Amino acid sequence: MVSSKRSNAQRLRDSLEDDIINGRLAPGERVDPEVLERRFEVSRTPVREAIQQLVASGLLTVSPKKGTFVAKVGLEQLIEMFEVMAELEGMCGRLAARRITAPELASLAATLARCDAAAEAGDTDEYYYENEAFHECIYAASHNAFLAEEARRLKQRLKPYRRLQLQVRQRMSNSLGEHREIVAAIQQGDAQLAERSLREHVLIQGERFSDFVASVRVFGV
Repeated sequence: MVSSKRSNAQRLRDSLEDDIINGRLAPGERVDPEVLERRFEVSRTPVREAIQQLVASGLLTVSPKKGTFVAKVGLEQLIEMFEVMAELEGMCGRLAARRITAPELASLAATLARCDAAAEAGDTDEYYYENEAFHECIYAASHNAFLAEEARRLKQRLKPYRRLQLQVRQRMSNSLGEHREIVAAIQQGDAQLAERSLREHVLIQGERFSDFVASVRVFGV
């Protein structure tokens, strides 16, 4: 199932992410916008938008007068970013459990239902985008604009890898179960449980770490 809600730029970005993560585009390889226009049968605008988003996430780099290239990303740096992301998400969850309003709680429940529908359909990409909305509800419900912006910024950097994780067997269904636990903690106003649940939801550790390492194909050299 392909979501009609995703723009040409988003679909192009997702496809390029997959190519980079899975090694079809190698670190240091040049990315030609005109080739992308022909390959995906799109205009220059979505190609430019997709490239800008991939540069922001750290997967592409732009060299003045030389062009756009696939970045070299180190596994150690990725793990460090996930550790920080887990702490930021945990803080958002703790504050949300204390500060969430009734309308915000309703929105959170609605995003959980949409995640459930995407998981039932077996659509990992659709689940990812509903997952983004789920986490965005929690950021907003923290009522801490600075914290929310920092979480969004780092989430954007990690987006390709968070999306990749969902392709690991059983990860989507496990993620959905974790979402339910997070919502229950926030509904109950249990700040400590919400913080712990969100931190563990994001943090790559144990078997998830092994699965992540086995899936990632982009390492720094």
